[in-house]
Amino acid sequence: MACEATAYARAGLIGNPSDGYYGKTISFVIRQFAAKVSLYESREIEIVPSLQDRSKYKSPNDLYEDVKNNGYYGGIRLMKATICRFIEYCHEHDITLEEKNFSIRYRSTIPRRLGLAGSSALITATLRCLMEYYEVEIPEAIQPNIILSVEAEKLGISAGLQDRVIQVYEGCVFMDFDEDHMNEQGYGRYESLDPAQLPPLFIAYRQDLGEGSETFHNNIRERWNSGDPEVVQAMKDFASYAQETRDLLVSGRGSEIGPLLDKNFNRRRDLYTLDPRNIDMVERARSVGAHAKFSGSGGAIVGVYEDEAMYSALADTMAEADIALLKPAICATS
Repeated sequence: MACEATAYARAGLIGNPSDGYYGKTISFVIRQFAAKVSLYESREIEIVPSLQDRSKYKSPNDLYEDVKNNGYYGGIRLMKATICRFIEYCHEHDITLEEKNFSIRYRSTIPRRLGLAGSSALITATLRCLMEYYEVEIPEAIQPNIILSVEAEKLGISAGLQDRVIQVYEGCVFMDFDEDHMNEQGYGRYESLDPAQLPPLFIAYRQDLGEGSETFHNNIRERWNSGDPEVVQAMKDFASYAQETRDLLVSGRGSEIGPLLDKNFNRRRDLYTLDPRNIDMVERARSVGAHAKFSGSGGAIVGVYEDEAMYSALADTMAEADIALLKPAICATS
């Protein structure tokens, strides 16, 4: 038996980073980038390394450039941790797995360490393969919790539920992580939104800003846990931007959400120390009349534009700094 699963990159449209702080967010998938996992029966358990897990280089500079762009870790640790967490879930729910082994491999086109959720995409695709291979059903609302626990508990990576929810549900989703609901149900309120209600969107990113989310989130968690008024209020503000954006979208007023993206970025800029090159991407977008914010932890931005003339101007200003630009594909094409 063989199976294959895909999980897509994502962009946090609004509300992030409040998803890890009982806030609200809206996200959508970017189908141009994906992590694909293949699993097939074999005599022994084997995790097959991909190019991102290589240990041979042409030169010291080749090694240096690889680490700068991809970090010190490839995908094997993510897959290994996912397999362990899947087995734990089965033990916790008295699920007996069939006695059969497998080999598993992955490939990913998601730009690394740019806030496009490449790590969680790989975990999501791995979990889907394991569920299919062993014929185990895990409720859709629970899957993001398992995926998050792989990173947060197994690997100590600071993260929230947003990425995992959108990669499980796909499309465009409004997420409400209300504390009382989370404590009672174990997951948030997830509402799929019609992507057709979104205004024209763009994604811009640069390869020289690789930085893991664990670096970006620095001491915000500690400050929030200690009740720091500035952080607590900021998370409430982020959540309010997401709620207002959701209300505009469902009422057919998606063209009005741009200023809320600006507010989200400005508020984040007040709270965090940002790389000037990240700020430059947002300011380039604003210089031609577009609205923009981080899509995740930095390195990539998401924004809205009015028409093709503005998109052309975006392309020109981004090209000046060798910044990639694209229109995200959210829905599958027939």
